[in-house]
Amino acid sequence: MAVAIAGCGSASSGKQESAGSASSAPLITPSAPSSSSVVISAKTLPGLGTVLVTGQGRTLYLFLPDKHGHVTCVNTCAQVWPPVKLASGQKPVASGRVKPSLLGSDPDPEGGRVLTYAGWPLYTYVGDSTPGSASGQGLNINGGLWYVLSPSGQPTTKTP
Repeated sequence: MAVAIAGCGSASSGKQESAGSASSAPLITPSAPSSSSVVISAKTLPGLGTVLVTGQGRTLYLFLPDKHGHVTCVNTCAQVWPPVKLASGQKPVASGRVKPSLLGSDPDPEGGRVLTYAGWPLYTYVGDSTPGSASGQGLNINGGLWYVLSPSGQPTTKTP
């Protein structure tokens, strides 16, 4: 899959990721257990250890230029690295080893709110074609480095 290298933008809101259309990145869409929640879980990936994933197992990333604070991946960047958005009224839900106290949200410069973990805005990557893929790990594109996040809230900087 070809990936554009540019600035970041936004994705649609909802709970868990589903396959994107031909014209857009994968979207986060509502699904079980409830459309009023966005489930974040943890999964052990070879070479990376336990990392955060969506309720459907899609790997989640942080963007170092966000500096553990605010969403900076917008526009074209967010087409490659869709942020995990919370629709109005949705709440983040921790599953498994994910710590509920580390879940939160941050305003998205393009509107709405982006789910955060330990203060880091969370993103998926269009290059991850299947749940459990982590092909975005350690990439230095779209203005900075991208890493998976452990349930402790720390970036995992090793590469598989």
